[in-house]
Amino acid sequence: MPALDLDRAWDLHPQVSVRPEPFGALLYHFGTRKLSFLKDRVLLEVVRSLKDAPSARAACAAAGVPETDLPRFGAALGALAGSSMVVERTPA
Repeated sequence: MPALDLDRAWDLHPQVSVRPEPFGALLYHFGTRKLSFLKDRVLLEVVRSLKDAPSARAACAAAGVPETDLPRFGAALGALAGSSMVVERTPA
């Protein structure tokens, strides 16, 4: 799965529910009925902050993701985008 464009604005799909768990979180998409596991609490923080951030890169920075880890987080977010858990936010 290609990495997501970190310089674009993203958000959780409106039909996705996030349930925090001790290991990270479960994401459930009510439209596709897909379930995703987030096994990284920092990734959970990034996903939660997407809606308020001007870009995925800014959401990563706000969650304290070091520059060296951005490729890994971009790939993880890309996988979530590939399963429609996160979607690109369009300007209002």
